[in-house]
Amino acid sequence: MRVTREILRLKYDLGRSHREIGLAVKKSPSTVGECLMRFRVSKLPWPLPEDFDDDALEEKLYPPPPPEDDERPLPDWEYVAGELPKKDVTLALLWEEYYADHADKNPYQYTWFCKEFRAWTKRTSVTMVQSHKAGEKMFVDWAGSTVPIVDPTTGEVGEAQIFVATLGLSSYTYVEAFENQKQPAWIAGHCNACEYFDGVVDVVVPDNPKTGVTKADYCEPDINPTYHAWGEHYDTAIIPARPRKPKDKAKVESAVKVSGMWILARLRNRTFFSLDELNAAIWELLEELNDREFQKRPGSRRQWYEEHDRPALRPLPAERFEVFECKKARVAPDYHVQIDGHYYSVPFTLVKELVEVCIRPRIVQVFHRNRMVACHHRSTNYGHTTKPEHMPAHHRQQVEWTPERFQSWAFRSGPSVRDFVTELLKRRRHPEQAFRSCFGLMRLADQFGSERLNAACLRALTLGAFEYKSVKSILEKGLDSRPLPDTSSPPPSAGHHENVRGAAYYSQLELFSDN
Repeated sequence: MRVTREILRLKYDLGRSHREIGLAVKKSPSTVGECLMRFRVSKLPWPLPEDFDDDALEEKLYPPPPPEDDERPLPDWEYVAGELPKKDVTLALLWEEYYADHADKNPYQYTWFCKEFRAWTKRTSVTMVQSHKAGEKMFVDWAGSTVPIVDPTTGEVGEAQIFVATLGLSSYTYVEAFENQKQPAWIAGHCNACEYFDGVVDVVVPDNPKTGVTKADYCEPDINPTYHAWGEHYDTAIIPARPRKPKDKAKVESAVKVSGMWILARLRNRTFFSLDELNAAIWELLEELNDREFQKRPGSRRQWYEEHDRPALRPLPAERFEVFECKKARVAPDYHVQIDGHYYSVPFTLVKELVEVCIRPRIVQVFHRNRMVACHHRSTNYGHTTKPEHMPAHHRQQVEWTPERFQSWAFRSGPSVRDFVTELLKRRRHPEQAFRSCFGLMRLADQFGSERLNAACLRALTLGAFEYKSVKSILEKGLDSRPLPDTSSPPPSAGHHENVRGAAYYSQLELFSDN
């Protein structure tokens, strides 16, 4: 459904043609047309509602086929053949009319309609002279040449990579050196080029680097998620050149050649010790290149840019794109995904599901079937970040067991409950050992009420019985309503000795005697 959403975005947000959309998503124009027709027939609004996930979209656009024994009306092929040659009449339009006429009789879908009407033939490959509109396209690529940079401390020599971008109509060019060709450099080059051009084009035409196109295949392409997000942020369409088809990006191929001759070649005998020093030299020569007169047409790149491209460019977004990494992950049985040694929770219902994780500088977002299911602050330390709402009820209950929570509850329940809970927590080596007893007291409060629990705790405190079972026994036997036993010391004439059992001992036995 990601391809379907991209087709809809390029059509209804950017107004691109079927052919351009097909090039962007690597689908045939007929497939793009079918997708858009299914969307029109479904009567869905655009943009789609925020809670409209991939499952709902698939059900609306591609409903299950009806039983084969249903009798559906066949199109009038003679009528279709007679109407098709007429001006502005297409097979798609004829199918829509057929579908509308027989909507209550379960008509055939567009794919079957086309397959039955004609057999597809291979198209002859032709070379087309490209004509560009003002502000329409920006071509980008890495130059094959590199520039050496010497580390001033170690003397080690590295190779700077050269990013080149050019506008389609004016050939107005931007060049910048980067340390490598990785994702941050690729995205930064695009952002800097747009800022240099002072606007955004309708279409960006890259080559097929891994930072731009994860899978460079004509039939099954896979645009890099970060690059795709950049296109959405700048509201532009990304239409990669076909693999091994340099004519698709002839503009940038020419720009790479020209920048190599007029910029890089003139720097070949200079020694650079940093990227900033190299870029300063490149940009100085870049201004000369853009001011240089064309050989086969009047004016310069800058003149054509100022007169044609610049007025047609769309404004830059309010904020610069923030580079992030996107990867797929399988949710572990503990409903967490691991990112750079840290574990982030997702709803427990997604255990063992495949999710997409977007790793930004400050946050981590988790998506499942194009719907965000979790968002966390990013952490670089080993550990777990878990949200209570992601946990099952019984897990969440245990996590909420803390000494502070039990003490707060005991304080509200009465002074004797408070003193009893304090003793429970104090008498254990680790407070966690008393959590189950405290939780048991909370259940007793629900069963017998706070007033009786307070009286039972007072009796247990008087007898020195600091156990949950003692309080439970007092309540079950109704001893909380009896007068408290006299626990004062016996008189001296009674012959006090540590082995002499007093009234308190026998009163305590009542707790455990049978009814």
